[in-house]
Amino acid sequence: METSSPSTDSSAVARSHALRGCAFMLGMAAVLGVQAQAPVSVYPNRPVRLVVPYAPGGNIDITGRIVAPAMSDALGVSFVVDNRAGAGGAIGSELVAKASPDGYTLLVASTGSTSGLAALYPKLPYDPVRDFAPIGLVSNVPIVVVVTPGLPARNIKEFIAIAKAKPGHITYGSGGTGTTNHLAAALFEISAGVKLTHVPYKGMGPATVDLMGGQIDVGFDQLSAAIAFIKSGKTRALALASPIRSKTLPDLPTLAESGVTGADASTFTGILAPAKTPGDIVAKLSAALVKSLKSDAMRERFDMLGAEVWPSTPEQLGQFIKDDLAKWSKVVKTAGIKVE
Repeated sequence: METSSPSTDSSAVARSHALRGCAFMLGMAAVLGVQAQAPVSVYPNRPVRLVVPYAPGGNIDITGRIVAPAMSDALGVSFVVDNRAGAGGAIGSELVAKASPDGYTLLVASTGSTSGLAALYPKLPYDPVRDFAPIGLVSNVPIVVVVTPGLPARNIKEFIAIAKAKPGHITYGSGGTGTTNHLAAALFEISAGVKLTHVPYKGMGPATVDLMGGQIDVGFDQLSAAIAFIKSGKTRALALASPIRSKTLPDLPTLAESGVTGADASTFTGILAPAKTPGDIVAKLSAALVKSLKSDAMRERFDMLGAEVWPSTPEQLGQFIKDDLAKWSKVVKTAGIKVE
């Protein structure tokens, strides 16, 4: 009867151990591979922070608080609004730009915090195009031209006549240098061929108070913020800086209908994630956002604010920001706007 030599037995044992070792390593690699993919495949599995780069109560904050519960319902986790105000929206925007690209920190972006600031500040601590992954547009709020009740102008033509008769005599308030209100007014001056005097405030709230009191003559405000004062008669609306009329004020003409072309201005809102957020997370967030915005309840809520719901693809939002930046950069240059 043949028996194996000790050396042969040792070789067999060694090969057996090696094979088991390889199998173990392959198994571990497979497990680790699954674990590496898990955050994406099960996303989201914890609360998502929705950063609003402005103080509570404004148009952007209201938008965030409308979107948050709808996204929570769509994805099954809490979406928590986190107000990080300061520096015209730059503080909260920079926070998101530098956050981990895992889909758990998102930005409620707007004209002011993206294209508006970038048009004014070439050394902004973030790039609105390069440093974010677009998720989708949410809404668009047109700018409305409102005047103090004591100003003898019932329409844009009468307003322009007054402004041209006394260049620089008409004053307008804004929420500060470089805000959407300021840029919209500058675009109106360029398009209408008039010269107005800018009075910057620390927010449109105090500017509106002075407008109602007659301390300033005109304001270029978001319709959502101005509509209550218009309906109560505390201010008078002359025209809407939008290609189409608003469902909220259907009798109010647009600037184009009033003879002023090229002066359309609005504040968009959209959702951005940090750059390099995985594509499947972006796709999941985008699908949930579009689904939420198409509901009748959501549209009714935005209609009450005088806002248009604008569901879009991530690519459409990315292109929109590029176009918006080009538009406002040209206005800043033409009007010679400088940061005060």
